Amino acid sequence: MASKIVLIAFSLLVFFASISIREKLNQAPVEAHSQQQGFQRIVSMAPSITETIYALGLEDLLVGVTRYCKYPPAAANIPKVGGFLDPNFEAIVALKPDLVILLEEHQRSLPGFQKLGLKTHIVCHKNIKGIIDSMRSIARICGEEDKGKKIADKIQSRLDRIREKTAGTKRPRIMIAVDRIPGTGGLVDVYIAGRDGFFDKMIELAGGENVYHQGSVRYPVVSAEGIMHMNPDVIIDLVSGLNQEHFRVADTLSDWHFIGDVEAVKQRRVYAFDRDYATVPGPRIIQIVEDLARLLHPEIDGNGP
Repeated sequence: MASKIVLIAFSLLVFFASISIREKLNQAPVEAHSQQQGFQRIVSMAPSITETIYALGLEDLLVGVTRYCKYPPAAANIPKVGGFLDPNFEAIVALKPDLVILLEEHQRSLPGFQKLGLKTHIVCHKNIKGIIDSMRSIARICGEEDKGKKIADKIQSRLDRIREKTAGTKRPRIMIAVDRIPGTGGLVDVYIAGRDGFFDKMIELAGGENVYHQGSVRYPVVSAEGIMHMNPDVIIDLVSGLNQEHFRVADTLSDWHFIGDVEAVKQRRVYAFDRDYATVPGPRIIQIVEDLARLLHPEIDGNGP
């Protein structure tokens, strides 16, 4: 199944939006390269990196992005340099970048960049800490350290606020379905968020408890029987990673009726989460956490002070 999500990964992800989750589950990290400051021509090799650069107000430095970089809409006008796992080195070199920003998952492609003498900066978008740290590091190497710190601190403050507001509340048991075949009238090979350090952490911040406790698998595949055994209180179905051309919420939710005895289904707490940022592990993570907090705890305002 050529399923797509962004990763997270990530990384989530990637790693997410329009990127196959299966291509990222076993990627090993690589070390970041030390860099000079003041870069002027940057190529981004992931949607989450592109979003980060825009969030930092550094979009004027972008000369190339991947074909998956669709947010913000202005990114569509920037020259494309291939995909996440199939970079077009000829197109990248033609843009004469003085920096290429990569994710840790790009280890497979790193030798190609090195062989061409391209300077690289590697960031981690596998978890929330890495995403926030990347905002500081990218801003720093572009000579905008204060701006990066300010924006990163603001996101961290909003995350801390959510944690404080959900502290002491009853924690519903959550299952996040990150990848599956929709519209079948049943449930086959559902990939869920496990101990991934991304969705798992967001569930915690939003005042929930990840229903998956077994082992350390980041994205385990579970059957309908497995879901019934875990019996989650709330199910979040991330449809933004699926083919949305003919997407309808009712059709997506109807698949879950197949396991009508599960608490989340009985209580009508299955949500089709179609926000485009739900599977991009970039600066909009705060919106995901706030959305989750509202769904899990409608009695609180997930966005207030």
